[in-house]
Amino acid sequence: MLELFHDVTYQTSCGQLIDLITAPIGKVDLSKYTIETYMRIVTYKTAFYTFYLPAASAMHLCGVTDAAAFATAREICIRLGQFFQIQDDYLDCYGAPEVIGKVGTDIEDNKCSWLVVQAMTRCNDEQRKIVELNYGQNDPAKVAAIKALYKELDLESVFKTYEEKSYQELSALIAGQKVLPKALFMEMLAKIYKRSK
Repeated sequence: MLELFHDVTYQTSCGQLIDLITAPIGKVDLSKYTIETYMRIVTYKTAFYTFYLPAASAMHLCGVTDAAAFATAREICIRLGQFFQIQDDYLDCYGAPEVIGKVGTDIEDNKCSWLVVQAMTRCNDEQRKIVELNYGQNDPAKVAAIKALYKELDLESVFKTYEEKSYQELSALIAGQKVLPKALFMEMLAKIYKRSK
């Protein structure tokens, strides 16, 4: 258990560091906002401690020693964590503050969020200029310009498509494995699928 907690603490710290060096405060470098970088951040910063740590802890406490079972749990939990963080990024922009309990600030905080990564892969030169001039600045008009661009790029539909596809893939991954109770992971997935906060 101690080794597990040390490993997850290290992984989470690495994810936090990648996040900080990718989007330092006061400096916007859009060339760093790639899907590979984003997935690396969310895997290490979110997935390990949010999903794998509780599952692996329970497995250790139940006496599970099979390396294949831990590898399977890790694979499923990483995918769940990535799914969860992408939802979180979506809700930061599109969620109602009274429901999610906060006002989203990823745009003004210069976060390497899923939405800006998606925008960068879909925008033309003119739209890219909008991101360059407005992203990462604490100015309501500039935040509004980014949100208008997200609307123009129809990122809400892009997210809905991603959410449905990921749910189907995760369901198949959970159902296809034979070493762990499927109900545990399906319950985790059910709690986060189509969440509003």
